[in-house]
Amino acid sequence: MNRIFGVETEFGCLINESLGVGYEAVVEAVKDHIFHNQKLGLVDLLPRDEAFEPAFCGGFLINGARLYVDAVGSHEEYATPECRSVFDLVAADLAGRRIVQRALTELQLNEDANFYSNGIDHFGGQTFGCHENYLVRAEDRFLNESLAALFPFLVTRQIYAGAGRVGGHILNFVGMRPNIRDVQRNPVDYIWVSNVYGVEPDDSVTFQLSQRADHILKTIASRVRFNRALVNPKWESFYSYESTTRLHLLFPEPNQMQFAYALRIGSTCLVLDVIENGLLPDWIRIADPIETLRDISRDPTYRWIVQLENGDTIKATDLHREYVQAAQVFKGRDPETDWTLQNWEQTLDALDRDPMSLADKLDWVAKKKMIEQFIQAGDAKWGDDVLHSIDLEYHNLDPQRSLHQALVETGQAESVVSEMQIVDAMTEPPSNTRAFARGRLVKSILDSAKYTYWIDWNAVHLDRNHTIDLSDPFDNYADIVPS
Repeated sequence: MNRIFGVETEFGCLINESLGVGYEAVVEAVKDHIFHNQKLGLVDLLPRDEAFEPAFCGGFLINGARLYVDAVGSHEEYATPECRSVFDLVAADLAGRRIVQRALTELQLNEDANFYSNGIDHFGGQTFGCHENYLVRAEDRFLNESLAALFPFLVTRQIYAGAGRVGGHILNFVGMRPNIRDVQRNPVDYIWVSNVYGVEPDDSVTFQLSQRADHILKTIASRVRFNRALVNPKWESFYSYESTTRLHLLFPEPNQMQFAYALRIGSTCLVLDVIENGLLPDWIRIADPIETLRDISRDPTYRWIVQLENGDTIKATDLHREYVQAAQVFKGRDPETDWTLQNWEQTLDALDRDPMSLADKLDWVAKKKMIEQFIQAGDAKWGDDVLHSIDLEYHNLDPQRSLHQALVETGQAESVVSEMQIVDAMTEPPSNTRAFARGRLVKSILDSAKYTYWIDWNAVHLDRNHTIDLSDPFDNYADIVPS
């Protein structure tokens, strides 16, 4: 696919009280171990952002990715290298999870601390982001009018991309302004905050497709702390190049199932192709994206009815068939496009016949099936707290504790990348983007024990007078890479 894309994932950390330190200490120890002991990357010597990414909070890795501790929430965050292949992206993201978990294990903290690649804290009400980034045309038409054609897809994509969730949340905006003590204790949490809410359990729902649907408030927002949106405009150099810019999607949640992950990214790339080329019918506009997002997530009948702007209704599966039909013009372009089109259509058909038949492909189905089996065994009933624990452990990064990994080991989870691809991606960047050059340059600086450098996505500064430009994300800059 002739598009650059990548994913940022925030990892939750849960610790035993007997550990004697807060989770922040564990998060910092893991980050330091990766950079200083494993020497998998170069730590930032200068701040990238004084508030959110200060000096020494993390840095770029030899696999082209970036790992750092986000100042908002003090959580570990991993940003994949720039990718042009859906399968490269899946491997690179899974590699990041391996890197974090391996560091925790080598520090011998894995008995008392756990990292999770999930989207929600059931009891505290916090959410953990999994953000997608796509290189798109920097046109007013696309960044304004055409987003209306993207919203119907984004809010219904959860029928196959949803991570699944036990229970629900109600957001409470009454009397939730932060007091001065809250702001003083965690000042970065409240920078540019204009809307603060509390969270209460919602006993009216037993299971949802999406983990974060209850927490999305806007279609577009620039200030996203307590104001979470589907799209967050980003005007910086992360992906911007010539007549393109970065589309930053906030709503996604991390998939454990490789098939669901690949289909999520592949279908989104094709929808962006369709929209950029004006191939979508004008009637595909949704009446209320945020309400639809929640309704689809909470629909126990799996009919998934969507109300359009023109007053008509359509099933979400049929809505996606409209996107599939419009994308047929790209059939035969490359193997990944054909894989996406074929599996997208087959998945929609299976969802109409029997969603539970997709337990080896989709996270929400696998999780719901697992929980229902637990209930049927007489070990719990809907509403019991133990079901939240099952939900959480599905996302544990530790293969010894992960309920998803148990499905993998028993042949109940379909893979799209091999174990070797994931292991290689822990140290090897994609070969067909600028991440290749950046990863090699990071390794070269590490090997030379150089202490003056500054690294960004689009450049590597070796010293004050020597900068290597990496502005073209499609170029691997193999000619300047150290041997």
